[in-house]
Amino acid sequence: MRTRVHGDYHLGQVLFTGDDFVIIDFEGEPARPLSERRSKSSPLQDVAGMLRSFHYAAYVPLLAEISGREVTQERLNALDFWAQYWQTWVSATFLKAYLRTSGSASFVPQSREELAVLLDAYVITKAVYELGYELNNRPSWVRIPLQSVSKLLDAA
Repeated sequence: MRTRVHGDYHLGQVLFTGDDFVIIDFEGEPARPLSERRSKSSPLQDVAGMLRSFHYAAYVPLLAEISGREVTQERLNALDFWAQYWQTWVSATFLKAYLRTSGSASFVPQSREELAVLLDAYVITKAVYELGYELNNRPSWVRIPLQSVSKLLDAA
């Protein structure tokens, strides 16, 4: 099942008002053609976008820590461990809440295997898009989407 989706859903599009959250900027991914942004898609595409955003939130501080200064391999390993830990738990918590809220909606595959395949496909599609974006705009961040692509391909 497909419907209209946000199309560029990530942490930067979610604002906390003090007692609630507001989602902003429903224009979709700016680099994509308008016709593609207006097309209906699976809401799980937005879930994948948020999962990718958690990866960035975990690893951007790590990049800042290691840029421009000497960092021991031991410290780098510790930072990487905690970044992976945080990303895994935040992603799992988000996905669990999303699936609990969506219940048995027709756009959510009923088997865990089908859900995993669909989410992995959307996550890798988003990571490949990010790879192109980072190559053109922030080459020092290329390792973030590249890490995700590599991990997903290894798992496959």
